[in-house]
Amino acid sequence: MTDFATTNTANEPRVSTLTYAQAAAAALQEAMRADQHVVAMGEDLGRGGVFGQYRSADGRNLVDIFGEERVIDTPISEATIMGAGVGMALAGLRPVVEMRVADFALCAIDELVNQAAKNRYMFGGQGRVPLVARLPIGIWTASAAQHSQSFESWFAHVPGLVVVAPSTPADNYGLLRSALQCGDPVVYMEHKELWGMSGEVVHEPVELGRARVAFSAGPSGRTDVTLVSWSRQVHVCVDAARALAEQGIHAEVLDLRTIWPWDRDAVLASARRSGHLLVVHEAVQAAGFGAEVAATVAEHTDARVARLGAPRIPVGYAGSLELESRVGVEQIRQSALRLLKRA
Repeated sequence: MTDFATTNTANEPRVSTLTYAQAAAAALQEAMRADQHVVAMGEDLGRGGVFGQYRSADGRNLVDIFGEERVIDTPISEATIMGAGVGMALAGLRPVVEMRVADFALCAIDELVNQAAKNRYMFGGQGRVPLVARLPIGIWTASAAQHSQSFESWFAHVPGLVVVAPSTPADNYGLLRSALQCGDPVVYMEHKELWGMSGEVVHEPVELGRARVAFSAGPSGRTDVTLVSWSRQVHVCVDAARALAEQGIHAEVLDLRTIWPWDRDAVLASARRSGHLLVVHEAVQAAGFGAEVAATVAEHTDARVARLGAPRIPVGYAGSLELESRVGVEQIRQSALRLLKRA
């Protein structure tokens, strides 16, 4: 895997500039080269994936590199794909199961929730399901209600599942490497509108369950409000933090990266410093994962807490309707200001 590296010495990790999609493909390529038990399976993998996430940085489809026995094109049957993946994992393989978009994974939810997630517990650890289910999430412009949903809270609710939501090319590389090394089933949720984002990628795994600071407080170290988010919404929060900074308000933006397990220590520490926590996500606010974060902070700190997510409506096809489901910079800024005014 030296073809994408821009630097490479014996003692330093390689660094490349890759898109979000290429970063994931690079992580998968490296894992497949290192371990012949890693296989990929799903619809349209033969043409490099719907979003090019199974295509190398030099444009080759992964099936041309690893062959049809390891990059497997399947019929359109999500339940069959997921069920086969669970069986492969129990037989000793490490399958990457592609669901195209998270919305379609609902056809496979029994295999994922009742079989993959429970197997280790129900059979006393005799069976493990080291499966990575890639479920792209999020609003996909002009793709309407059945292609734009975010279900991270659904899967975070299920014991036995790890849930990951990378927001940058670097994390899409590093977190997928870690997901592929995890011994338990991982629901891996990439955002459909981040595939083309470019960024520097360090070719090292990123530990699951560790948040990162996406935007830091002012140079004095003062933090007035903590913004917690994940996936694409992290970038909107960073823009909102910059807008708040122009008003003299210092916000710290934490990117959870992993929805379950989530980095409680980092969130609680930041909330204690700032005294104000706002959780922001693209998913519907009602019963969203923001409620879990907000409740935990309220239980363990004296911080004022609030949450902001989409209204409980289907994502519209028309641009004006779709916009109603997006949580924008100004909404976040106004929510932060209201939070700071609370006694």
